[in-house]
Amino acid sequence: MARYVGIVDGKKGAYGIACPDPPGCTSMGETIDNVSRNAVEAVRMWVEDAVADGEPIPEPRAIDDLLRDRDVRAAIVEGAVLIAVPLLMDSGRPAKANISLDAGLLKAIDEAAEAHHLTRSAFIASAVREKIEGGS
Repeated sequence: MARYVGIVDGKKGAYGIACPDPPGCTSMGETIDNVSRNAVEAVRMWVEDAVADGEPIPEPRAIDDLLRDRDVRAAIVEGAVLIAVPLLMDSGRPAKANISLDAGLLKAIDEAAEAHHLTRSAFIASAVREKIEGGS
């Protein structure tokens, strides 16, 4: 899974994030947690649009390479922070996975899935997606 770097700046109630790779990919949020989650969606949508337009998808630069970028260094000096933004793309096809879980945990998963009107697979997939995207 590719992870892009996002540059977060702003102040309480109004944060922004810009991802140098892919260029022009930005998002906003009221909290750093919001802007982080919004960035995951922004990167995914940027890549989907690029694929639809037949454009190449840029490889994420390493942190060391980004820190040599004058604009990135300037943003950090001004108080910006860097965060990792995962690129989580759906392939559109299901795949089977055989996993082992504690029986008590599996029972709790099944109960929570039922309470949310989801299948076990859908519940696990949504929980994993939330964890990867930076949710709690």
